[in-house]
Amino acid sequence: MALSRRTGQRFQASIWPGFVDAMTGLLLVLMFVLTIFMLVQFVLRETITGQESELDTLSAEVTALAQALGVEQRRASELESELASTIETAEAEAERQASVIERLRAERSALGAELETAQGELETARGRIATFEEQVAGLLAEQAEDRERISGLEDREAELVSEREALNLALAQAREEIDAGEEAARLAAARREALEALVASLRSEKADLESAQAGLVAERDELEEQLSEEEEARLAEAAAAEALRERLENADTELTAMTLALEEQRRRAEETLTLLAAAEETSEALEARLAAALLEGDQTQAELSEVEEEASQRAVRIDELEMALATALLAGEDRQQALSDAEQEAAQQADRIDSLEAALAEALAEGESARGRAGTLEARLATLEAALVDTQAQAAQLETQLSAREESWAERLATAEAALAEAQAEADDRGGAAASLAAQVATLEAALARSRDATEGLEAELEAERAGLEARLAAAEAALAEAREGQAEERRSFEERLAAAQAALAEAREGREESEVTRADLAERLEAAEAQLAKQASEAEQDAEAAQGEIGDLRRRLAAALAEKESAEEALNDREDIRRQLARALAAKRAAEQEAEEALSEAEERAALLSAARRELAGEEEKTAEAERRQALLNQQVAALRSQLGSLQALLDDYKEREAAANVEVQTLGRDLNAALARAAAEERKRRELEEAEARRLAEEKARLEAEKQDLEQYRSEFFGRLRAILAGREGVRIEGDRFVFSSEVLFAPGSADLSEEGEAQIARVAGLLTEVAVDIPEEIDWVIQVDGHTDNVPVISGAEFEDNWELSQARALSVVRYMADELGVPPFRLSANGFGEFQPVAPGDSPEARAQNRRIELKLTER
Repeated sequence: MALSRRTGQRFQASIWPGFVDAMTGLLLVLMFVLTIFMLVQFVLRETITGQESELDTLSAEVTALAQALGVEQRRASELESELASTIETAEAEAERQASVIERLRAERSALGAELETAQGELETARGRIATFEEQVAGLLAEQAEDRERISGLEDREAELVSEREALNLALAQAREEIDAGEEAARLAAARREALEALVASLRSEKADLESAQAGLVAERDELEEQLSEEEEARLAEAAAAEALRERLENADTELTAMTLALEEQRRRAEETLTLLAAAEETSEALEARLAAALLEGDQTQAELSEVEEEASQRAVRIDELEMALATALLAGEDRQQALSDAEQEAAQQADRIDSLEAALAEALAEGESARGRAGTLEARLATLEAALVDTQAQAAQLETQLSAREESWAERLATAEAALAEAQAEADDRGGAAASLAAQVATLEAALARSRDATEGLEAELEAERAGLEARLAAAEAALAEAREGQAEERRSFEERLAAAQAALAEAREGREESEVTRADLAERLEAAEAQLAKQASEAEQDAEAAQGEIGDLRRRLAAALAEKESAEEALNDREDIRRQLARALAAKRAAEQEAEEALSEAEERAALLSAARRELAGEEEKTAEAERRQALLNQQVAALRSQLGSLQALLDDYKEREAAANVEVQTLGRDLNAALARAAAEERKRRELEEAEARRLAEEKARLEAEKQDLEQYRSEFFGRLRAILAGREGVRIEGDRFVFSSEVLFAPGSADLSEEGEAQIARVAGLLTEVAVDIPEEIDWVIQVDGHTDNVPVISGAEFEDNWELSQARALSVVRYMADELGVPPFRLSANGFGEFQPVAPGDSPEARAQNRRIELKLTER
């Protein structure tokens, strides 16, 4: 009890302090809570006070939202009705798609079987194609060999053509030389006949070569045509095989893709119950692709059948080509044999050409000698004409003498016939003298025949001499024509030199530097002309001295010939005296023989007299003919000497004329040189004045362009300043330097080149401002609005409207330009559309932000 009493007292003594502590703690908590409450109340009061305006704003917004909610509720009801109909349609479409999917699965299994069959056929076709490729490679190798053979044949043909050209050239030269040496060839008939025979053989050989070459060319063309047809067939077969391989590979790839697409579409079809709108588009695309796949499968099957047919046709074609190639090879061997034969013939032709060249060399030598003599023929022409006149006179005299001789012979013949008649009459009386009289008659008849033969020979000699004179006259005329042609050639060469000098003077007018060069050239030419003139003068002096020597020699020879002619004439006169003396002697002899009539019978006397007279007459005629021949030879020598003298005198006169012409040419060149120098100085002054005027004009043009540039900069600044004010703060439009940049998303839809309504509004603002500014731009400033289209580096999707980004950027720039020209009335000649694709980016990199900056349309006001 004591313990419990102590314990209660202890607890009672300690209650009060704990209560005080508890109350103090509660009081402190209460004060803290009140403080926080007051602070929260203060903050809430301030917040409520500051939110009164916001409550008003929110009230207005709530009102607007209530109105919008009513509109949206109406739209929601409409959409719910549309959704109900769409759900019904989608459910029906889902059922239809389920049936379609089942059908597609069946078709897929069928396509799988067909694919396996097609793969087997593809492997077979690939094996055939490999075989075809090997055959084509073999044919191509054979074609290469054929081309090498053809190239060899063409080289050989070129050699034959060159040989033919050489033969033609040799023939042409031979013809020219033959034409030039016709006069000389007349004097060498045998050589001319040999040349003509060679030319005839050469022509026949040339015809044979041309026919052989024509055959070779025809065979070559035929072989090339066959090879080109074979090559085209091979290329067509290779292209068809490659196209078939690509189609089969594409068909395999597309069938695999279709299988995967079918699986993906099946999965999407199962999920499309919750996405009915997307399922409709997917089903349409699926049907299109399935139809395309079925069509492609049918096409693949048809193409496989076509490939098999083409393969069989190509096999037949390859067999035909192999046969044609074998035929071509045989033809090539035949052509090779023909070429070897042609080479042998060419070797023979070469030998013949060598012989012909030797003959032509001889003809050329004779032609040269003929040309050397041709210079003297012009002077000989006058002499020959005079000689012709003399010869004609002599021929007339000879004819007169011949007629006189014929008369004398006729008289003698009449006398002899009378004597013969008397002798025959006496023979009747004198039978014993018959034999001698018959012999005398035969002798007389033989003498008469000889006299007639001599008369005919004399006439033939006269005709031959006349023909020779006519031939010499024709040769002289030809030589005169050649000499005139030579003079014309010299005149043409002088005119050409004069034209060359005039051309050199004309070239001197082109500039100062060229004039200096031309002046130096003219000075050199002047020195060369002076040197040539001095050389020609020395040569002329030497030729003149030689000509004087030859003239003296010719004069001595002429004097000797004249003396010989005089002696011959004296001898001829002596022969006439002898003939007269002989006639007197014959008369005396006849008188003496008449005195001896008693010893001889009259017939014998007459016969002896006749024979003696004939013998003497024959001897005298031979002497007379010899004297006449010597006289003709002397006349020819005198004429030749006179012609040589005339040619030397003409040569000397020609040298004098050339010397005078050279002096005149030197003086003319000096005057032309001075005139050219004066013209060059005048042209230099004129050129300097033109350069100064051009420099002034360029400075003025530069100043004008600078002023126009400043004006354009002013109007450009005004234009872009107004654009900044109009387009400031608009999203997708920024200003970079002197151009405005529109984001492609502002003007166009993705992947499209058609302007959106917002883009048309932006372009309309720019065009309106441009119309206002263009009124104040002067007309002399040729300004233009340059529209540049740019894209990012993302490739265009396969099958899109545009093939690449370049075409897309060009189409967008062109769309802006057409809208400004057609709809807004901007003059088309003030617009320029350019497309740069992704090749001028402003932000490097492949990030979405960089690509967005690179997709842009830029407008710039600039000068054309």
